[in-house]
Amino acid sequence: MSEPNFLDPIFKPQSLAVIGASTQVEKWGHRMVVRPFNTGFRGTIYAINPGAKEIGGVKCFASISDLPMNIDLAVITLPSNQVPEALRQCIGQGIRGAVIISAGFAEAGPEGKKLQDEVLGIAREGRIPFVGPNCMGLWSEPVWLNLAFEEAPMRGPIAFISQSGTLGNYLMLLAKSKGYGFRSFISSGNQAMLEVADYLEYFGSDEKTRTIILYVEGFQNAGRFFQVAREVAPKKPILVYKAGRFDVGVRAALSHTASMAGNDKIFEGLCRQAGLIRCYDPLHTFDMAMALASQPLPKGNRVAIISGGGGYCVTMAEACAAWGLEVPQLDPEASDRIKKILQPFAPRPLNPVDAASDIRPMTYARTLDILLSLDYIDGICMMIPFMFEFQLRSPASIRELMDATEIICSLPQKYHKPLIGNMIPRAAVGPALDLFKKAGIPFFASQDESARAMHALFRYSRIRSNSK
Repeated sequence: MSEPNFLDPIFKPQSLAVIGASTQVEKWGHRMVVRPFNTGFRGTIYAINPGAKEIGGVKCFASISDLPMNIDLAVITLPSNQVPEALRQCIGQGIRGAVIISAGFAEAGPEGKKLQDEVLGIAREGRIPFVGPNCMGLWSEPVWLNLAFEEAPMRGPIAFISQSGTLGNYLMLLAKSKGYGFRSFISSGNQAMLEVADYLEYFGSDEKTRTIILYVEGFQNAGRFFQVAREVAPKKPILVYKAGRFDVGVRAALSHTASMAGNDKIFEGLCRQAGLIRCYDPLHTFDMAMALASQPLPKGNRVAIISGGGGYCVTMAEACAAWGLEVPQLDPEASDRIKKILQPFAPRPLNPVDAASDIRPMTYARTLDILLSLDYIDGICMMIPFMFEFQLRSPASIRELMDATEIICSLPQKYHKPLIGNMIPRAAVGPALDLFKKAGIPFFASQDESARAMHALFRYSRIRSNSK
């Protein structure tokens, strides 16, 4: 599986055939036809159902042999005992890749394992890579192929590989509610043929994938996984959440996707050696991934904090300390320069910088510029109140808002240092927020999320440095 484009038939198909298409809306055979059709797939869809003329506007064919030759991708939703023969016929028609949604294989017991081994043997002989079985499909932004969700995800730089379809779907919905976008999502299922390592290798060479998230329950070939991870990690961040830290998780993983979760202490050590960033809450991986995908890497762990209120400054400083970040005191010269910018009644800026409810946008732009210019500051956590309190009363105030926001957006690239923001969800609106989003400056709801994201940037900076 070493060719750079070896999974293109699966992630960049120009045509797909649904084997087991159904007229019954509650069945997977129906969803796999209508989801790509309704959510913008750019290729041609074929449906196999001998008893129907069309499904959801897609023409039906009586059998696989009636299809045109050399279709890129087959999506198989048949009962498990019919899958081997269907895969043989797909190979005979020149189909180049498959996604096997069907369950009832190794996760179901010894008989299912025999059936899965038979499918694997057919695929290897026919040289057709397949996802699954026992999976919930995928999302691929290059061709807008959506098999996994009722609504297509947002575009973005993250590839998410999940051994659980249901958990992956749940996490993707939460990520969408936060405005996070994805390059790809894969529900890998039982991983009978294609394993996490194969997807990791593929997206590791994809230029538009900036960060990779993994949810794993176990490995068929742990050695190969860590070999691939060691090669990919210096090029792009890999965040991993692994089930099986406790005995109950090991047992659940075995019954879910037939995965042997393995020794957690060994896995922890291998993550450190391979340069993986391990997470202990699957939700944390997305916040960290967004920062890693968009912000420069800091040289160290020294953070400046700025806000319009003292309470945020205190709690943000504590969150940074909890995540192993330093908040160094400003030197007298820098403190004097910033003091001249603030309102006369603002406390002396020492770090954190309390702007004392100042809502003037240019106050923050000028202060942030000074802070990032300091050689003992590696990044900034900020809450800038004009995003949700500033009143646009005049053309001059609008101009100041836009000028200040443009200055702030330019600072990460000017100084090669990260900016992480906080905002009140659904309260931050307006042109400033739009510019921040366009510039890739991430904003989080809580101080802990911001500190965690900055911590991830620092950790990956060290991983990159150690790999050189």
